[in-house]
Amino acid sequence: MRAMVAEKFEDYGALRLSELEPPKLEDGEVLVRMISAGVTPLDYTILSGHFPFATAPLVLGNEGSGIVESDGVPEFPAGTNVVFCGPYGVSRNGTYSEKIAVRREHLLRVPDGVDPASAAGLPVAYLTAYLALQKAGFSQGKSVLAPAIGGSIGNAAIQLARAQGASQAISTSTSTAKVQQAKDAGFTEVIDLSMESLAAGVKRLTGGKGVDIVIDGIGGEVLGQGIASLAPAGTAITLGYSGDKKSRIDVTDLIWKGASLLSFSLFGYPAEDWQTAWKAMEPLFASGKLTPIVARTFRLEDAAEALRFQIEKRPFGRVLLQMN
Repeated sequence: MRAMVAEKFEDYGALRLSELEPPKLEDGEVLVRMISAGVTPLDYTILSGHFPFATAPLVLGNEGSGIVESDGVPEFPAGTNVVFCGPYGVSRNGTYSEKIAVRREHLLRVPDGVDPASAAGLPVAYLTAYLALQKAGFSQGKSVLAPAIGGSIGNAAIQLARAQGASQAISTSTSTAKVQQAKDAGFTEVIDLSMESLAAGVKRLTGGKGVDIVIDGIGGEVLGQGIASLAPAGTAITLGYSGDKKSRIDVTDLIWKGASLLSFSLFGYPAEDWQTAWKAMEPLFASGKLTPIVARTFRLEDAAEALRFQIEKRPFGRVLLQMN
């Protein structure tokens, strides 16, 4: 089978198209023939040598979609279209490959109404957004800020907040072009950070009230401004650092408002919680309230170009690798 292997952790040039033996299944594993793989900033973090738990050589790719090939799992018989995420591309070979062994508990059905190829970019973003909103105490009528509308987490959190009855679902972009793309796609509350600050934009959109919940995957100054934009008794969830690992926070934004700052990691949750969250979201996918947005699809052998596009162009929507 073909796979894109990171022969060493260095840069884009370390990815090589290789022929590997198909994986041998262990107890509790299912063989999946890949349709598409999601390309993520985590892949580049690993490839560039900035992730402590990965060792080369390694097939990258943390999430993807495919078709079950092996029998033995009644809930996912051979021929079932599935998506999945997990330790793939981190502590074991990942989804930049034509076939992969997947733990049964990581398998999720492709929702009705979703193209299996586009579904490759769903699991991490939507599971993260759903569970993070739950952790923050989201309920109908609350307002939500999730920066970076073009990114996977920001986009998923905004879609979920709107689908579940948020009073406001606000996002941001540093690009006027992306703001326009977002508005063309139906996202009306997007702050153009090239025109005003995040705090000023939230104050304008909320009439000075602030937001009840912040879901931040950017870190850096965005996290500090997001906390400053909280309403009294609000909650901020920090779950990523694509902008910067270090943030400056005015602690009075927490203390004087009685607000909370919580951390979140999808992989700190048991797979049973993933399954429960996915079942709750399936009707929202089927109804079109949750819709994957794909910026561009590349061939497997062009994985280095796809990853460069993801990191350097920061597109609006997901970048995917298609196997055929």
